[in-house]
Formats: sequence, structure tokens, C-alpha cells
Amino acid sequence: MIPSPESPAANPRLLITAGPTHEPIDAVRYIGNRSSGRLGVALANSAAERDWDVRLLLGPTCQTAFDSRVEVVRFRTCADLGAALAAHAPWCDVLVMAAAVADYRPSVTPDLLAGKRRRTGERMVLELEPTPDLLAGVSRCRRPDQTFVGFALEPRDEMIASARSKLERKSLDLIVANPLETMDGPTIEATVISSSGASCSTERPIPKPDFGPWLLSIIEAHRHGR
Repeated sequence: MIPSPESPAANPRLLITAGPTHEPIDAVRYIGNRSSGRLGVALANSAAERDWDVRLLLGPTCQTAFDSRVEVVRFRTCADLGAALAAHAPWCDVLVMAAAVADYRPSVTPDLLAGKRRRTGERMVLELEPTPDLLAGVSRCRRPDQTFVGFALEPRDEMIASARSKLERKSLDLIVANPLETMDGPTIEATVISSSGASCSTERPIPKPDFGPWLLSIIEAHRHGR
């Protein structure tokens, strides 16, 4: 049964993550990636236009939501985002993890984080340590009525297989598979795969602002079909 517009399920509470993380090497430098956050911001704006309650966890990017109804919470590192998810995930009905979270971060001591590495004539070697799997972690604490949506940014020839594996491994309801060239670009060419095995595609690259309504309609249909 499809909820009426007055039903709480018709106006879900959306928590969306967007943008990159910056993992510090010292107080000045960091390791990052090319994620612009455009896609997540576009989704947040589109959801607000549908009268969804929206909280946007946004990384270090110049992008931001233009809709004043979007509540923006900033993060910088994977650890910051983990803390924000712990605080806000219990609130939401739908979680969309669109942020490009670093898989590794420099292993640094507090004194290095407080200062600056000086340039010398010697080579510098950085030791990297894995970051926590934030999506898998928050999935373990989810409520049965929550809908979790992930993203899989992969080389085109590995994209679908990798997305299906991630969907199952992280106990997601939906996953958006998109090729590497999507990152930092104005368009997206995506395939959405559901936990039931069904899939649908944009069939061609579309502007990221147009992708928002398209994906939100799929999320709504999935929730109504529970």
C-alpha cells in the first residue's frame, strides 16, 4: 500500500553524506581525493524540494546546498564523519552514503598533527593504516524500517560485479554503481541495484542535478514496496 501524502513515510527523514575526506599528514598537509560533493549536494537539494527533512553531512568542498531547508553538518576526516554518523543515523529513515571516504589514512603521532614536517633532501615515506568501514559499521546498528543506500565507484568493467558484492557485504537496500569518470564530473551514468536483485539504469550520462529526482523516486518506490 502506497502511503498518503500525510503519512510520515511520504516525507522521510534523509541523512546524506557527500564530498571527500582529508586525512592529515601533519597540521598543514593531507591526503585527499577528487570528490567534489556535487552529487550528494544535488540529492540533498532535490529531497528538500520534495519536502523531505534533510541533513547533509558534507566534507571539505566548496559545494554546499542552495536550499535553506537542508541542515548542513561539516566534517573533514573519516573519524569526523564516523562521529557524525553515530550522532545522526538514529534520526533518519533513509541514509544515502555518497561521500568518498578515504580507505587509508597516514599513521601519524599527535606531535606530527600539531606541527609541520620540514622539507629535507631525503625521501619521506608515509605509513598508511586502513580507515574503519563506516557504512558497514552503521549498518550493524540500523533499525528494520530504515533504508540504506550506498555507492560503488569502480572501473567500468568491474562496476556491476563490485557493486553487487558491496550491496550484500554491507547489508544495503540499494546501491548506485557508477564508473570512475563520474568523480568530480558534472554528469553521472549510473545503475541502481536493489537487494532483491532488480536493477535500472540512467542509460546515458545525465547532469547530477537531474540524477537527484531520479534516484529519490527509486528510493520512494523501494520504501513503498516494503
